[in-house]
Amino acid sequence: MEREELYKFFKSLDRSLFMDNEYKEYAHCDNAFPIGYGQTISQPSLVYSMTEKLKLDKDLKVLEIGTGSGYQTAFLAEFAKEVYTVEIIRELSLKAQERLKKLGYDNVKFKIGDGSQGWPEHQPYDRIIVTAAAGRVPDPLVEQLKPGGRMIIPVGERSIQNLLLIEKKDDGTVVQENLEPVVFVELKGRYGWDR
Repeated sequence: MEREELYKFFKSLDRSLFMDNEYKEYAHCDNAFPIGYGQTISQPSLVYSMTEKLKLDKDLKVLEIGTGSGYQTAFLAEFAKEVYTVEIIRELSLKAQERLKKLGYDNVKFKIGDGSQGWPEHQPYDRIIVTAAAGRVPDPLVEQLKPGGRMIIPVGERSIQNLLLIEKKDDGTVVQENLEPVVFVELKGRYGWDR
């Protein structure tokens, strides 16, 4: 994935296609907005940045945790070979499936369930992206990441998190790098925040 290609796609994708409430008219703004069920659509600049850090190409299999509106999923589908995306809220997943089908993406598989545990049936994944904040990095996601793979995940407190880039080396060792402070909605499920 060349940066120019990503930027061109970023500028051409109409975010309003992924919004269906009173915030739709503000889709062009670089802000996160509510999409219902306590969830949000991320600001475009962050979606762009996270996608860029994944270093996608057409040979890669990607796991996305948190389908949400499907906006980030469209970026993954455009630049990867296969996308497996998990959403815990049924209504959001069904809407995202409809939107992505309309856009012509046939390389996305959807699951409704606890994304914090990944999607073990299709592991290992070359790339993993988590679009909700975890209190810690979920072990199953690290296990499902292929050696040589990269994962992007926000980790921290409820009020603010660090966006982490996690790389699994060919020998299985895991290294992580802090990218930037972010605020995401809470990851639901077994590896979400402790209650």
